[in-house]
Amino acid sequence: MTFYRRWPDMTALTADLMTREFAGAGRSVRGRSADGPVDAAWIAARVSAAVSEIRKDPLFQKIVDVDPELLLPYLLDRRGRAQDTMLAALVDRIREGQKNADVRSGRPEVLARTVLLICHGFVISTQTMVDGRYSDRIARRELAQAVESYLS
Repeated sequence: MTFYRRWPDMTALTADLMTREFAGAGRSVRGRSADGPVDAAWIAARVSAAVSEIRKDPLFQKIVDVDPELLLPYLLDRRGRAQDTMLAALVDRIREGQKNADVRSGRPEVLARTVLLICHGFVISTQTMVDGRYSDRIARRELAQAVESYLS
């Protein structure tokens, strides 16, 4: 009974769990640089780390293994709360980088959404590319390079 008082069904429970687990990665992008101003490389490193964090998350791995269809609405129909957390963090950091003249000009909201679209492929499809010639470490490095180049 306690379960049904809090959540109407398993879909709602799973959505809340995904938000709790994956929004943490977005919050990690919101942090400040201890080494100086926020620039494209700093943002790219944080984004790449966040993607890696999500991919290694036990809940994410279980969903991909058992019921990947749970992710489809967040890829095809609408954004979830975790994606909104990541977008807000990216917009803040991009604005900060633009003030420092270390991130290219452009609407921060547009740049942030494009970075998030780039990340979707790395979150969902990296395992399809990993083999003896392409590792998770290489994917993480290449994602950081792509985001840094885009924001520079």
